[in-house]
Amino acid sequence: MPDETTQTRRVQLVLHKPWFALYWGLRPTVVIEGRGHPAQWGTGTWQLSGGHPSIRVFVFARLWRFGEAELTLAPDATGPVNYRAPAVPFRRGVLR
Repeated sequence: MPDETTQTRRVQLVLHKPWFALYWGLRPTVVIEGRGHPAQWGTGTWQLSGGHPSIRVFVFARLWRFGEAELTLAPDATGPVNYRAPAVPFRRGVLR
């Protein structure tokens, strides 16, 4: 039986930008297990290691970041993970 830490799986991550936002041209950053990845708004798949991987998403503006949300996935979690960015750049995002 393979070790839980060596197994990998893929998760679908849906990044929603509000239809009305006070920021234009900014993109989200996805942090999986401590490693940051620039992303784009919309749907994408990400590779995760086994166990309880953590996902953190935020929007990065040149001097600050905002809309931060974090989620730790259960090993048996299925289905997409949704992130909703805030409409104003001083609120937190929602990750479910």
